[in-house]
Amino acid sequence: MTKIIAPSILSADFSKLGEEIKAVEDAGAGWIHLDVMDGHFVSNLTMGPALAKSVRPVTKLPFDAHLMVEQPIEFVEAFAKAGVNYISIHCESERPNETIMAIREFGAKPGIVVNPPTKVEEAFPFLDKVDYVLVMTVNPGFSGQKLIEEAAAKVDVLKDYREKNKLKYFIEVDGGVNLETIGRVKNADVFVAASAIFGTDDYAKAISGLKALL
Repeated sequence: MTKIIAPSILSADFSKLGEEIKAVEDAGAGWIHLDVMDGHFVSNLTMGPALAKSVRPVTKLPFDAHLMVEQPIEFVEAFAKAGVNYISIHCESERPNETIMAIREFGAKPGIVVNPPTKVEEAFPFLDKVDYVLVMTVNPGFSGQKLIEEAAAKVDVLKDYREKNKLKYFIEVDGGVNLETIGRVKNADVFVAASAIFGTDDYAKAISGLKALL
């Protein structure tokens, strides 16, 4: 697949969120990434399906929701009905197999997430059931963290595993992705960036700069 830059709206200006989303679309973004946190699975509280629904008419870009919640199966239907196209859940969350099936049943594409402390092998049993795997290269919860080198190495492992086993999942990476680090995870397919885009004055320059390094 073509390399995709997916701005995370966690770092956007929420006072004008619709304008921010439209601006990154015009600047060359391929997806819009939603970081969903419940204050329990991670120590932060962010957005819900109502927000996704409210900004869905702003853009035709795919919405990619990363559910950092203890019981993701309880939120799948609401996010899918809000217009989210891709929904990822953690290996570490409860009832992952059942949740993956529910994501498909409600018309979205499922992904599995691997946290930095989690061995990449924990994702292997899910890779023939999902459309993508999200490698976290920071500990989930807050934007602006530095990329963890050991976690970045999982991207290469997953690429080799995909080829060796003739699987079709794509690889997404999230955490500390910027101009200095994106080359270390270039074997991924989708690159989530937050402050590296929304923390600049020129979104088009930021996105084109990231793409140029791929």
